Amino acid sequence: MKTMNVENAVGTVLCHDVTRIIPGEAKGPAFRRGHVVTEADIPILLDIGKAHLYVFDPEDGYVHEDDAARRIAMAAAGSGIELTPPVEGKITLRAAVDGLVDIDTRALFTLNSLEDVIFSTIHTNQLVRKGRGLAGTRVIPLVVPETVVAEAEEILKASSPLIQVRPLKACRVGVITTGSEIYNGRITDKFGPIIREKFDGYGSQVIGQRFVSDEQAMTVKAIHDFLAEGADFIVLTGGMSVDPDDLTPASIRAAGAEVVTYGAPILPGAMFMLAYIGDVPVVGLPGCVMYHKASVFDLIIPRILAGKEVTRGDIIALGHGGFCEGCGECRYPICGFGKGV
Repeated sequence: MKTMNVENAVGTVLCHDVTRIIPGEAKGPAFRRGHVVTEADIPILLDIGKAHLYVFDPEDGYVHEDDAARRIAMAAAGSGIELTPPVEGKITLRAAVDGLVDIDTRALFTLNSLEDVIFSTIHTNQLVRKGRGLAGTRVIPLVVPETVVAEAEEILKASSPLIQVRPLKACRVGVITTGSEIYNGRITDKFGPIIREKFDGYGSQVIGQRFVSDEQAMTVKAIHDFLAEGADFIVLTGGMSVDPDDLTPASIRAAGAEVVTYGAPILPGAMFMLAYIGDVPVVGLPGCVMYHKASVFDLIIPRILAGKEVTRGDIIALGHGGFCEGCGECRYPICGFGKGV
């Protein structure tokens, strides 16, 4: 901060509010702290008796809060993100498209470890709609050293990007419903309509549903048939427990799938399987997906459709936050389910 003649202050930043008093009429700020002085301001400042100002000069190696926020936000934003203009030093990052918000939480921690830098986000891996506010950034003081902003930009350059929205891929989904009780018509399938509705909501199309008995060979054939018909996502329902007649996990393996995990620390959803045949996801869904508004399905399937690699470690990490409290009125996703990572 330094004192400067008002005539020489163009382009500098006010360190304090400048008050204007009109006797008998009004008293208030003519210019707010943080205002960048322009040529047009000089006559007004002189009229209210301000020949000298306390200012920050950007040429001294400082960056105004608006410019700092803009630079940090631009460096952080990936595809599917739009920025608002700065308001009181803060810029909001919004979803420019529908999709899955993807945040590099390690880079976020590193960025927020910088003194005077703030970057706040919603939880990662949520489905978001266009226009939703996802994050906000600002610096704490009115001006910060250029070195602070440059260091923030370097951190963000390495993360590439810190935050993005991934559109969901429109898949052709094959549904295989296992279980002799359904195959033989003893009970009516209630799983298929739920799966169809969920995938419709994600912009994907269920191209067919096949019913098979508890015979492994039938299930394997159904998987291969859907692959031959161009399905790029295969879902199996039923037969996912450890009962002797529940052979779906073994059938997925027998079809040639490479298993990522069988079992997930998610309740509801423990008996979940994720596997791949080539680049086609093959998932085995436990029965809880039928009965719960939010389950392992809602935590994992959108990530796959968004093109994110889902590893066994990713699923293990969902143990923190993966316990549904079973509220009388489900508020998902406005709750803590799945928000641990």
